Amino acid sequence: MGELTRQYNWEQTAIGTPDQWPQSLRTTLSIILNSKFPMFLFWGEQHLCFYNDAYRPSLGKEGKHPDALGWPGAQVWPETWPIIKPLIDQVLAGGEATWSEDQLIPIYRNGELDDVYWTFSYSPVIDESNRIAGVFVTCTETTQKVTNLKHLEESNQQLTFAIEATELGTWDLDPITNRFTANARLKHWFGLQPNDEIELPLAINAIAERDRQRVAEAINDALHYGSGGRYDIEYTIVHPATQQERFIKAKGKAWFTEAQKAYRFNGTLQDITEHKRAEQALIESEQTLRSLVASAPFPIGVYVGRQMRIQLANQSIINIWGKGNDVVGKLYSEILPELADQHIYSQLDSVYTTGIAFHARNQRVDIQVNGTLQPFYFNYSFTPLYDADGQIYGVMNTAAEITDLILVKQSLEKSEQRLRGAIELAELATWSLDIQTGTFHYSDRFMKWLGFSESTKDLEAAYNPLPDEYRQSVADAIAAVIQPGSSGFYDNEHPIINRLTGQIRIIHAQAQVFTDSDGNPAVLSGTAQDVTEHRRIQLALEQQIQQRTEELETANEELAATNEELAATNEELTAVNEEVASVNIGLEESNQLLTRSNENLEQFAYIASHDLQEPLRKIQQFSDLLKSRYISSQGEELAYLERMQSAASRMSMLIKDLLAFSRISIRHVSETSVSLTSVIDQVLENLSVAIEESNAQIQIGTLPSVQGDALQLEQLFQNLLSNALKFSRREPAAGILPQINVIAYYVMATDLPPSIKPTKQATIYCRIEVVDNGIGFEDKYADRIFQVFQRLHGRNEFAGTGVGLAICQKVVDNHGGAITASSQPGQGATFSVYLPLQ
Repeated sequence: MGELTRQYNWEQTAIGTPDQWPQSLRTTLSIILNSKFPMFLFWGEQHLCFYNDAYRPSLGKEGKHPDALGWPGAQVWPETWPIIKPLIDQVLAGGEATWSEDQLIPIYRNGELDDVYWTFSYSPVIDESNRIAGVFVTCTETTQKVTNLKHLEESNQQLTFAIEATELGTWDLDPITNRFTANARLKHWFGLQPNDEIELPLAINAIAERDRQRVAEAINDALHYGSGGRYDIEYTIVHPATQQERFIKAKGKAWFTEAQKAYRFNGTLQDITEHKRAEQALIESEQTLRSLVASAPFPIGVYVGRQMRIQLANQSIINIWGKGNDVVGKLYSEILPELADQHIYSQLDSVYTTGIAFHARNQRVDIQVNGTLQPFYFNYSFTPLYDADGQIYGVMNTAAEITDLILVKQSLEKSEQRLRGAIELAELATWSLDIQTGTFHYSDRFMKWLGFSESTKDLEAAYNPLPDEYRQSVADAIAAVIQPGSSGFYDNEHPIINRLTGQIRIIHAQAQVFTDSDGNPAVLSGTAQDVTEHRRIQLALEQQIQQRTEELETANEELAATNEELAATNEELTAVNEEVASVNIGLEESNQLLTRSNENLEQFAYIASHDLQEPLRKIQQFSDLLKSRYISSQGEELAYLERMQSAASRMSMLIKDLLAFSRISIRHVSETSVSLTSVIDQVLENLSVAIEESNAQIQIGTLPSVQGDALQLEQLFQNLLSNALKFSRREPAAGILPQINVIAYYVMATDLPPSIKPTKQATIYCRIEVVDNGIGFEDKYADRIFQVFQRLHGRNEFAGTGVGLAICQKVVDNHGGAITASSQPGQGATFSVYLPLQ
């Protein structure tokens, strides 16, 4: 520090260069810099700082050194200035030195504010003018000392607390004077007040007479140098007033001089009365445990030590082992060597090592009985056993043999497998409803029928595959059967629709409600059978039976009415019969001729229509040539030509319609799956110009797929939609624009209106309605409009040939269905097409 002080630029400070310093400053600095004791100096009005090498360690490695040299104290010690500035002022004002011991003055060092304790003195430094010019500081850091004292105090407090917390009595005996001292707790045990002195005879007399001699020998032993001074004994003391016995554990040590003579004997007494009572209770408990184990109706064994020596085994477990009654005291592995490869040994060792119990359920264990290895099934547990010190000393084995239950369960599982096989052979689907959660569960077959990819569905999703008209009735039926107090049996038949393919099936569903342990409905479980084909056959048979029945009833009535006439005119009928037979032959020939004539007529219409196209095209071409030649004519030639072209156009349209009608009449329907959605999309594309010109609004619902001819079905719906556009009301000023809706419904055969007579029998039909808001017509013409060339309006009102709806009728007949129309003038029209699905 002397070198740093000499090299420092003092010219910039208030005291100037060293040659200008007063002698008092130089003398003081000489003392400081040459001292090995930490010293510090504040000089002048700015309290400029000086210090020596001995003081430097207190500034820390990353503290204020060397920047503190020559700087004002307020800048060097900002963190402690409020503490030390009053001390400096006190010395400067009165001239009296100060002394502080173990004073906490935090300083900034080593990169942080550190709590530092100091013992220091502030003394005045008198200059040549006999005034106080500086403050001389001698100091030493006592942080380590203060910290050690605090730790010592804390240790004493902790020791005192530990003695109090453990409720120990402490004693101290001077073997030379026999003076005996003790803490308040031990005095209390001896029946004394806290401030009473303990006489040694009193302390000895407090020992129970049965233990007194043994304690005296133990004390004498400890006071002999050869014993090492150790004292450890348990005995009983008796309260002199209450005669209450207290079991205690005494521990102490004797201390010896270099001459091997005891000069101090002290230690502690611990009240172990409760511990002794617990030991006695433990012994009694162990006896009780042995009694319980022996009498327990289920197998119990206790194995001790890592080798698992059998300490307890009741008769139940001995009988299971089948190794005789002489098992106690033997090793578990010795009694049951056949378990070596069945993981039992490792399970026991793991419980003994980790203290984590092991539980097994439905576990197979092979045990050798009468020389034969036999399978048994158990629910068993290995539980760790702890001694008084909390250490594991053994494992308790409890078990329940469930061999009979497992065999019954295996038998049930085999029965269930056979049942599943029967269900599979019968092509049944299975399903269940968790009544509490409202969740349906489906078998793979049922999922395939419904088009589901997941086996569970909530109520809303589960009812989606049902047609709209059946959804509520099925939901109500299920809701009713799961109510408490119901029959609990569900039996229903209804159609379902595959959401992926649109395929429709009729299923017969049956189920039974199963209750929980409280008798509340818990699960509705059952099966479903695809009866689509059965119902189709049944419906056909019923219709045949009904038809035959009606014919039989009619015949019976006629026979009953004419029975008397037949009897009276029997002879006449015999003669007439011969004539009738002859007439029938003629009629049969006529029918054959008529059929052949109709076929020829249809063939002729097709050929005629086709052959008429060529000359008609010639007429149209020549009329176009004539029109171009007479384009500048002022006479009636152009009018005649336009009338001729108009007539030729109508003739061409009529021929095309006749040709289409003939083709449909003679063309065989190809049986393929046709998506009606695709058909309608194509029709809308064909009519896009007309739709755009009329500003028509067309809504298309969800449509199924049917078996049929795609081209004929396209012609059917193109004619229906074209008519809806043609006969629309167009009143934009009134806000009326053409609106057309195409909607599909599913109808059971039994629910068909009486007037609907499809040409093909089916279980389910699809009814497609084409509804418009056009001009409509009188409902009395509903049948007439489907006849060829039947028109309800003149050609000057609406263009057309009267063949379109006849084509529709023919297409529907070809597909085994039916078509009807209903309307009122000004209220639009509804055309209903029935096509068979199943």
